[in-house]
Amino acid sequence: MSDKLSAPFVIERTFAAPRELVYAALTEARHLGQWMCPPGMEMAQCTVDSRVGGAFHYGMKPRGVPNAPTMWGKWTFRELHAFDRIVVVVQFSDAEGGVTRHPMSAEWPLFTLSTTTLAEVAGGTLMRLEWRALNASEVEETVFNASHASMTQGWSGTMASLDEYLKQQQASRPA
Repeated sequence: MSDKLSAPFVIERTFAAPRELVYAALTEARHLGQWMCPPGMEMAQCTVDSRVGGAFHYGMKPRGVPNAPTMWGKWTFRELHAFDRIVVVVQFSDAEGGVTRHPMSAEWPLFTLSTTTLAEVAGGTLMRLEWRALNASEVEETVFNASHASMTQGWSGTMASLDEYLKQQQASRPA
């Protein structure tokens, strides 16, 4: 059976970091746990099994609000091509890694497909993220497609966090 995919949401950003470091930041727990949160959130739990069929399972909370509920998510790795391509199925989750609905949007797709490509460019690495609703109902696909503007805002903030993290990693490396 082939996947039913929506129109893509695409965002790109160039990072002043080597491709190998950007790839590691997207696939290793020691990195993901440090930057992979939207502004105002913090990672409460982070486990990563970076192999095809493995998963990045995480829980986020609002920063400074210890009693807030945890928002869970999961990426299941479909493809890992060091250092240029990562394909994951993304879902909202529970603490055990089960599939759940978006906590604020019952009509958000249960699954999305994220394809990240990394290319060496002058001065660093170009990251291209393509995100699509995966096997979604017509209503879910419509909600996903109508959310592109807010996804741009969210992913821009997350990529800014990644950029700051990569700069810190570069600064702490021996010359």
